[in-house]
Amino acid sequence: MIFRLLVGLLVALAVGFGTSYYALTDGRLFAAVRVGSWAAWPDVGQPMPDPYSRAYLARTGHLQLGYAEGLQFTASTDDAGDPLDARCQYHVTGKVPGASFWTLVATDPTGANIAASPELPALHSERVARWGDGGLNATIGASMGPGNWLEIEGTGPFTLALTLYDAVVFSGANTAIEAMPAIEKVACQ
Repeated sequence: MIFRLLVGLLVALAVGFGTSYYALTDGRLFAAVRVGSWAAWPDVGQPMPDPYSRAYLARTGHLQLGYAEGLQFTASTDDAGDPLDARCQYHVTGKVPGASFWTLVATDPTGANIAASPELPALHSERVARWGDGGLNATIGASMGPGNWLEIEGTGPFTLALTLYDAVVFSGANTAIEAMPAIEKVACQ
């Protein structure tokens, strides 16, 4: 009887802590919005964010934009589900959701920018060549590729952060982001 009670207690603790950890790191079932490989926490900029967003902010310590200022999407995997690796080259292509301005930055797991050039720490909407349909065509990696190139350095995992400033999603005309740029691995060194 005591053995079953202890096992039940251990299972309950494991499920409780496991669910909490999942909510704070991935959050797909709770407060995160996912579009392809990209994820965002839209409630973090609210005056009264939900408990999961508050916990996410407390755990990461990131400074967040206000709700009407913008929204940041991050991707740590490509569209095939493989973790992004700085030794590989990636194509990021497709439409960027409507925003007055956007930036695309590559960071290491600590949040440090891994751009190889201090003069070009990010791609942004004011200085990129676009496809005929207005879509983004960028190469992310240590080797130059077609389209816009964000040269990165280092090895190991990294994250892409696409920040939309003054986004159309907050204007009241459109409240959903249905498509984000695709992230495709091209080659690895």
